[in-house]
Amino acid sequence: MKPHCHAAEAVPPPFTWVAEASLRMAPLLPLPSLIEDLGFTAERLIAAAGVDPGLFGHPDNGISFSDAGRLLAHCAEQTGCADLGLRIGRCGGLSVLGEVGHLVRYAPDLGSALRTLILYLHLHDQGAVPTLWDDGDTVAVGYVLYLPDVPAVNQIYDAALAITYNLLRELAGPGWQAREVWLHRPPPADPRPYREHFRHRVRFGAERAVVRFGSEWLRHPIASADAQRYRQLLGAAGQADAASSPGLAGRVRRVLRRLVASGAGLQGTSLGEVAKLFAVHRRTLNRRLREDGTSFKALLDAIRYEFARQLLRDTPMSTFEVALSLGYSELGPFLRAFRRWSGTSPAAWRSDHRIL
Repeated sequence: MKPHCHAAEAVPPPFTWVAEASLRMAPLLPLPSLIEDLGFTAERLIAAAGVDPGLFGHPDNGISFSDAGRLLAHCAEQTGCADLGLRIGRCGGLSVLGEVGHLVRYAPDLGSALRTLILYLHLHDQGAVPTLWDDGDTVAVGYVLYLPDVPAVNQIYDAALAITYNLLRELAGPGWQAREVWLHRPPPADPRPYREHFRHRVRFGAERAVVRFGSEWLRHPIASADAQRYRQLLGAAGQADAASSPGLAGRVRRVLRRLVASGAGLQGTSLGEVAKLFAVHRRTLNRRLREDGTSFKALLDAIRYEFARQLLRDTPMSTFEVALSLGYSELGPFLRAFRRWSGTSPAAWRSDHRIL
């Protein structure tokens, strides 16, 4: 049975943004009503998780991923609702993305909309990156949480993929169909709610959290497309992007996260290639980063370490597959790099942190 989605979202001011490791409250707004529907007192349960119930008063309030994960873990345990994240996500779509959702809605076609979402989701969510893989036949649109030590990541991925599925249906229209939905989580005791929402084959214990569909849909026009509004909002999003991370190091870090999450490999994440994106010479980029107190290599190592931990914690990928996904052609260099970053081996780190 579809959960009640009682929360209504006010229209936020243009392009607000959240702090690093945080997200807007908008996707979580259905939670109090869902808790009440399950027979519990929402305010009491939320406060007992160490979260201020007042945060639910406005969609633009920010909450750290750690607090959000702790809240979901506590509420799922206390209510006995194993699919709480899925129920929250079923209530969401483009509207939970605030002005980013409005921008995406006005894009000319589905491919443009998804690429725009990848560029600007960080104005809504600074703890994960959306991804887009296209092999010419199948597109995989996904979500990668790069923060370490976040509780209830399965609940977060459930919510994120349910929202992703909904927004794809909104953008592409009633004719759109997914081929498969992949989730990191192991098979739940009751898979029916997942099959009911996603309506297609659901693969549990997958190496990626993605919705897969035919590549031809990337060219599908969006019914709500508006070229003038799209251009205007793109300009406003660009200004908000610059304001939300005024330093060069912050902007390079964001670009590297997108590239690593999308499997750009060694060449795609090289200093030269990233310098081209910023329209400067590679030496100029590194010099400016040194002036900011860092270096390109230090930023790339930090991003790779973020994603290495996420893949080891959340997915069943082998250590060699993790190395390949991060752009290493051989296992040895990755093993040495990971030990330098963490002081231990990938296998030992996984043993201590694995959630599956």
